[in-house]
Amino acid sequence: MTPLEELALLLRPAAGGLYLVSTGREEQLALQRKLYGARTDAEVDERFRAALARLGSARAFVLGIPSDVGAGFRRGANLGPQAIRTRLLEEVTDWPARSTSLGVVDIGDVFVVPQLLHDDMISEAQKVASRAALYPGVAPEARARLPVSPLSIAERALDLVFAINPGIAPIVIGGDHSTAWPVASALSRARKDRWGIVQPDAHTDLLEERLGIKYCFATWSFHANELLGRDGRMVQVGTRASRRDREHWEGKLGVRQFWAVDCLRDPEGSLDALIAHLKAHGVESVYFSNDIDGTDSKYADATGTPEAGGLEPDFVVELIRRLGAEVGMLGGDVMEVAPPLRDKPDSSERTVGLAVRYLRETLGAVLRTQV
Repeated sequence: MTPLEELALLLRPAAGGLYLVSTGREEQLALQRKLYGARTDAEVDERFRAALARLGSARAFVLGIPSDVGAGFRRGANLGPQAIRTRLLEEVTDWPARSTSLGVVDIGDVFVVPQLLHDDMISEAQKVASRAALYPGVAPEARARLPVSPLSIAERALDLVFAINPGIAPIVIGGDHSTAWPVASALSRARKDRWGIVQPDAHTDLLEERLGIKYCFATWSFHANELLGRDGRMVQVGTRASRRDREHWEGKLGVRQFWAVDCLRDPEGSLDALIAHLKAHGVESVYFSNDIDGTDSKYADATGTPEAGGLEPDFVVELIRRLGAEVGMLGGDVMEVAPPLRDKPDSSERTVGLAVRYLRETLGAVLRTQV
């Protein structure tokens, strides 16, 4: 099985990562046909496969991971990728053609079984049953090697993409923040430079485990920081919801944190200090993992754990631009956008709109052009 053949098994056309048979299905199909400029499901599948075939020459790829299985308080981030793509098409009506001209390939969605999270957490019997459901036409010996849970599928898919094109930039749309873990894991194998992570987030996500679960929204940064060697290349911005103070996390785990209160008091000074920290630690490129709740809840409350007292959107945008211009951005994501969570009538529209702004800025920083 070639890498492209395996990717076609693991992924689904963009917006197809949620398993729908009735409710929501028509909306899903309409978005797919618009994204692919297709009239039929067969054309959608054909153009999805054609997009995968362009990976070798692409500069960046977009991957949706519509899973909120690793979330904690409020759910709904599984609908983030579909909502973000829909809004992006509304703002940039020629996005399919525009993305092609930029060298960006949308490779679709990880297909999500919503009761699963990571293959290490399920029994062999469950793996066998899920493989039979997900890959019915695959020979048994090949099927036995395929992952079934969203984090495991994402990690394998990313490994395959980097095998095809080691220098390509990942742009990921979540999903709860656990879906950043497979990106960090795959990057640790693919990147040869000294890279780091910058993470806008209200929370630290630095637990080693949560209720016995190794990989989830509250633990992914701990494990990513382990991959980086606890050497200061994990930088968190906008922190404000923690049971422990900054000294605990920085002293115990070697992360660098810029708490929201400091960023609000001195935005320019905080940005300068953050860039200086990365340069002092020899960071050559950055993965920008952007939890929408790093931004103040008055701008982004359609999320699982909105928090007041957060970052201003213009600060986050300036951070993205400076990272791209002064350090180098190897890729990024937008996480924890949960469109169904409407605390106010316009919660979803505001939050999704801001997510698209961040997504376009991140792509622009990666590609060094306006998107």
